[in-house]
Amino acid sequence: MYDPSRSSSTPKAVQDCRELLLWMIPHLDKLPRNRRFTLGDKLENRILTVLESLVEAAYTKNKRILLAQANRDLEVCRHLWRLCFDFQGVSVKGYEHGSRLMLDLGRQIGGWTKASQ
Repeated sequence: MYDPSRSSSTPKAVQDCRELLLWMIPHLDKLPRNRRFTLGDKLENRILTVLESLVEAAYTKNKRILLAQANRDLEVCRHLWRLCFDFQGVSVKGYEHGSRLMLDLGRQIGGWTKASQ
């Protein structure tokens, strides 16, 4: 089956952000009710904002502003994810994996930023 997210023209950062969302949303759905609608929604929306910035950057000439915004939003996501862990909403293993995915995405954004300068 054809998967447009796997297109060779899709930047790796966009693919990685999509993979992060696919992995994280089910974990956010499992947060305790009192955290799901605060931290969970905020984190999900912020990662979606990162994805939007990355997709926009893929189609514009001046990528630096959008990539910088995506990087700042991703940093907020890291802090929100840590709060989810601090409130014992995710396991140690889940926290580590999510953190690794965000770290890899940050590296992709950084590399893309350097390549676009």
